[in-house]
Amino acid sequence: MFELFPDQPAYEYPQLINITYSFVWSFVLSSVIAITHKFTFTGYYYPKNFFQSLILGAVATTLVMMAVGDSLARGLGVFGAMAIIRFRTRIDDPRDVLFLFASLSSGLAIGVYGFTISFVGVFLFCIVAIVLYYSPFKSFAHHSQLYFTLTDTNQLPKIVSAVGECCEEWRIITIAANKENAMRYHYAFSLKKGISQLDIVKILQGFEEIKQMKISTNEVIPE
Repeated sequence: MFELFPDQPAYEYPQLINITYSFVWSFVLSSVIAITHKFTFTGYYYPKNFFQSLILGAVATTLVMMAVGDSLARGLGVFGAMAIIRFRTRIDDPRDVLFLFASLSSGLAIGVYGFTISFVGVFLFCIVAIVLYYSPFKSFAHHSQLYFTLTDTNQLPKIVSAVGECCEEWRIITIAANKENAMRYHYAFSLKKGISQLDIVKILQGFEEIKQMKISTNEVIPE
């Protein structure tokens, strides 16, 4: 009888069926991880290439593990081949690194025919990610930077109150004084849903005391 989650390869079936079965589950489970990452993403521009990397990485890991099997020589060969490749992609958010690691781990488990481990692990990982998304510990690693010069510091409480109502998270980074005895402020913020950076600009334009205003983002906008 064909089990849904066999922990060992079913050698009584043709090898092609085992291989196809493994790659299908690798694709499905990595897709679940990628969809969960997209659902819990808090930035403005979702990186589609990272979404694809989560899926393709798991499939590639499954391929490598099935090719290596229990052969030490093959494992050393793969290790040497991977040492030649240099990955220079920069990932700023540790949370993205963990999602990528979870995707690769699911592919690794599938590659050694640990279907039950992979299924349960992915299910629990995604549940925990969603729970944390709705918890007070929600991550806002993808945020924007606000810079402005204020000639009258007495207006700062009003500015903070007006802008803070539009933000999920709003915190001061640096304060500096310039040669004109004005104060230069640097804030980091994450906007609420339905509010854009243009809305923040319009609010700040209502204060005549604000000079040299600039908003930037720490995200790379995909082309």
